[in-house]
Amino acid sequence: MKPYVRLFDFSQKVNYRAEILAGLTVAMTMIPESLSFAILAGFPPLVGLYAAFIMGLVTAVLGGRPGMVSGGAGATAVVLIALMQSHGLEYVFAAVALAGVLQVLVGVFKLGKFIRLVPQPVMYGFVNGLAVIIFMSQIEQFKTVVNGEVTWLSGAPLLTMAGLVALTIAIILIFPRITKVVPASLVAIVVVFAVVLGFDIDTKTVRDIAEVGGGLPPLHIPAVPFTLETLQIIFPYALIMAGVGLTESLLTLNLVDEITGTRGNGNRESVAQGTANVLNGFFFGMGGCAMIAQTLVNLSAGARARLAGIIAAFTILLVILLGAPLIELVPMAALVGVMVMVSVGTFEWISFRIINKMPRQDVFVGMLVAVITIWLHNLALAVLIGVIISALVFAWESAKRIRVRKHLDADGVKHYEVYGPLFFGSTAVFTEKFDVADDPNTVIIDFKDSRVADMSGIDALNKLTERYQKAGKKLLLRHLSPDCRLLLQNADAVIEVNILEDPTYHIVTDKI
Repeated sequence: MKPYVRLFDFSQKVNYRAEILAGLTVAMTMIPESLSFAILAGFPPLVGLYAAFIMGLVTAVLGGRPGMVSGGAGATAVVLIALMQSHGLEYVFAAVALAGVLQVLVGVFKLGKFIRLVPQPVMYGFVNGLAVIIFMSQIEQFKTVVNGEVTWLSGAPLLTMAGLVALTIAIILIFPRITKVVPASLVAIVVVFAVVLGFDIDTKTVRDIAEVGGGLPPLHIPAVPFTLETLQIIFPYALIMAGVGLTESLLTLNLVDEITGTRGNGNRESVAQGTANVLNGFFFGMGGCAMIAQTLVNLSAGARARLAGIIAAFTILLVILLGAPLIELVPMAALVGVMVMVSVGTFEWISFRIINKMPRQDVFVGMLVAVITIWLHNLALAVLIGVIISALVFAWESAKRIRVRKHLDADGVKHYEVYGPLFFGSTAVFTEKFDVADDPNTVIIDFKDSRVADMSGIDALNKLTERYQKAGKKLLLRHLSPDCRLLLQNADAVIEVNILEDPTYHIVTDKI
């Protein structure tokens, strides 16, 4: 009988054994990655580990998605490089705290729901591009510094590194056939660690990245002037960091929803991410967001609740306080092997199988998002471009769907029956359907099977009514919503109201 209990306020049952082992595995993969991102941005190494601890703990406890893992992520660290170089670390902490405030506001005002606007092809491109980035970042571990220059490993060091990576991958592939009680990735790390120590193999370790020892995160109020000039300096960076962090976090939340068949709370996650970043700004952390690679490691190890994230966070803290000498000896080859398998598992291989069944525009959007993600390493920008292109394609396709059927009744009145949405993209086609000069003296336009979607549609109707009035002809508009009737000029003269049949939808205007 498995030891299941309920944890916190979620009804999902928790397997303590799986959660604890998953948390340990996640911590082992987060430490070198957080260190690497901190060093990349020019921060002190401990700033990355403090961010991993604070982000991981706060989002695990308060977040809207059990099973997600957050930490000091590269996407948010990259945003702050320019600020670090121009104004220094104190301004970085101030920007991180401000970004957290912005994220909290997004959650409070329930704006996280807009992540639903991300289409599936964009998700495919995002995930596939991210998988390639994860894989390519592991290739960097096959480099070393010689006389101040970065060079590729060669000879025995290269063979040793490659062999240990291959051993790690083999264990991850084979061990689940023996048992799934213990995460295969954790077993692989322990075995490769033991092999390196037992045979005294000379290979790259965590110590080659940075030292990980230190104390508790210190309370530290950013030493910056509290002036409007400071706000002008940090606000652009804070805004971009908040947007990038929430985009990655909410997309990761959606991905976990798909994997687990459950639904997270995007607004709650936004508040948790923001709270964690505010604390980062005042406790010497570089901030961060959800880490999709570590999240997938967590899920593949069997974690489905909050406990694994809490275990991972406290493991990182214990490493900082007590376990640094041991963790610094962990071979990088073992961590590289784990992350390579994560990249393989992250890639949406199904996208290749269905590519010939997808519309060409969806294929293009997915490939474009993947390329931008890989090329610029800017996941937020890639997703934004993908959403914009998808929206434009949808508008174009919807614009082509508007149709008008014409007929004359027994009284010589001409009827135009409109089908399809009338909005900014379809107004030109809509206007071309009418022959004002040759139409009879009475014309009826019926919107029973149509919908006026925005102010562009209203404007097109206004101009059309003016043309008929100038021609001295009577025009009636049927089945328009009250909003349409209110916004149309000369409404009393041209609109025929049918209280029982007229729709009640709202028009998108500046007032709504």
